[in-house]
Amino acid sequence: MFNSPRRWLLVVSPFLTLVLIYYLFLTPNTNPVAVNTNTSTNTEQWTQPEQSTIVLEGKQPYPETENQGKASKASEEDENPCGKLHHDMEDVFVVLKTGATEALQKVPVQLRTSFKCVPNFAVFSDYEETINGVRTYDVLSNVTERTMRNEPEFEVYQHLQKVGRPGLTDEDFGDDENGPFGKINNPGWKLDKWKFLPMIDGALEAMPDAKWYVFLEADTYIVWQNLVNWLAHLDHTRSYYLGSPMQIGDILFGYGGAGVVLSQRAMQRLHSYRIHNQEELEVMTASEWAGDCVLARALQDIHIPLTWAWPMMMTSRPWEIDHFSEGYGRQPWCYPVISYHHMNPRDIEGMWRFERGFFKSGKNALLLHADVYRAFIHNSSLAEREDWDNLSSANIDFDPPTTPSAEACADACSQNSECLQFSFNHAEQSCKHASTTFAGVATNGTYSGWMTHRVQRLLKAFQSSCPQVEYIFD
Repeated sequence: MFNSPRRWLLVVSPFLTLVLIYYLFLTPNTNPVAVNTNTSTNTEQWTQPEQSTIVLEGKQPYPETENQGKASKASEEDENPCGKLHHDMEDVFVVLKTGATEALQKVPVQLRTSFKCVPNFAVFSDYEETINGVRTYDVLSNVTERTMRNEPEFEVYQHLQKVGRPGLTDEDFGDDENGPFGKINNPGWKLDKWKFLPMIDGALEAMPDAKWYVFLEADTYIVWQNLVNWLAHLDHTRSYYLGSPMQIGDILFGYGGAGVVLSQRAMQRLHSYRIHNQEELEVMTASEWAGDCVLARALQDIHIPLTWAWPMMMTSRPWEIDHFSEGYGRQPWCYPVISYHHMNPRDIEGMWRFERGFFKSGKNALLLHADVYRAFIHNSSLAEREDWDNLSSANIDFDPPTTPSAEACADACSQNSECLQFSFNHAEQSCKHASTTFAGVATNGTYSGWMTHRVQRLLKAFQSSCPQVEYIFD
């Protein structure tokens, strides 16, 4: 006969076992940072989602090897394309800003190329999903309910949260060319302006102790090696706002496509200002059409001016840049490259391969615009090209009896000693010249040519024109 304590144990043991099994294996996962991969259509009424805790993405630093033999060094270089960048960027936090209508096309190439060298980053979007193993965070989830309810740009956002990516229509993806007021027929582009101020809070939540915060678009390419060398000359305890200058009305702002860099001090001041003035700032955002201008207005309110970072931070692709002419009293040739914009996946992959080979050679610590020009823009074989526009801009008119043609356009360029390149559009019968050089872009029906001997003479004159690296500090 069992005594009373033993009989009690036999009675409750099966029950305790069932409770333990349920707890370990059957309870739902309530981890607030779990990756949400559910993309099924949801027809329930839309509600504002809870904001997930932001977790730092990025590769762990590559392990150091004790064996210093040649074979092990070669193997280490193959496995570690970033050198000591992971260490150099430990105090830098990077935000890749995107949206559901573009993320799948633009984010993956960033993750498999230059973001391999970024130890601390997060992807901020208008929709939470997982792309190539990396979580995207809804940076708009802390916008006030009043703004979400009243501002028309949030219609596509609410629709997206309700139906998910599969429920987006062709109109939601509607893309058109950038005009004077941006992509006014693209709902995702119009929504984007609301992300600029909330992403300040998100970045500080993710890495509150970073010294520098870098914000870039999904089609921006950053040369991280150059960036960390530049930032090493600056004091993060000062209020720095670095960017390529653009202007709307009386507001001078850092162009978001070229990337924006804020120091820790600037971030803390802006964060505090937004906490106490969120509703007023959202009213201000509603009145603007460009989010980078919204950011600048908020920084202007707390007396943080823009440091003009052109030509280190560029608003276009390298083959669309005039490397020789001056702008803002500066000439790109001798400046380090920090960023390019409007880079498609093929552009990014090409720049990544070139950059890795350039730095791996060990000959130079910085990649200058001059180096990119020599590699991508002009070489001795570039003389003429059909279905290509080399972005010549000066219109050339012909007097009778000369008939406009590619041959006449080329001949007129050859007779002008300042002409370095020309283009002829067959449909418009238009001839254009330029006294500088661009690589240009593919364009059907346009013929382009370069005065190669003159370009080589120009390159020779510039060959030793960089006695020291030019930096921008204030």
